[in-house]
Amino acid sequence: QVQLVDSGGGLVQAGGSLRLSCTASGRTFSSNTMGWFRQAPGKEREFVAAITWSGYSNYADSVKGRFTISRDNAKNAVYLQMNSLKPEDTAVYYCAALGSGHYYSQRSYSYWGQGTQVTVSS
Repeated sequence: QVQLVDSGGGLVQAGGSLRLSCTASGRTFSSNTMGWFRQAPGKEREFVAAITWSGYSNYADSVKGRFTISRDNAKNAVYLQMNSLKPEDTAVYYCAALGSGHYYSQRSYSYWGQGTQVTVSS
């Protein structure tokens, strides 16, 4: 059974940092682009960051310069380091593995984690 497990969320004050982790099991994703998305209450799920198998990354403008996506193919894991967090970063964060298509579109992703809650207090 293929699974992506998200972890690392929590409550943090504005300006603080969190590191999210996503660990895959059931198959290797070392050749897949991996992405992070987030969904705030009452809003649609939105793209946050993506990283190719070789380490090339892309970010949403809203997180550029504050968030860093990375991966460890040997551990079948992807990470999201979030610094200088703002209250508007509050959301459930999901990692996902790309099937085919554009990296910024959630429709392109075939596998999803269960999500981890990030809450940033002001």
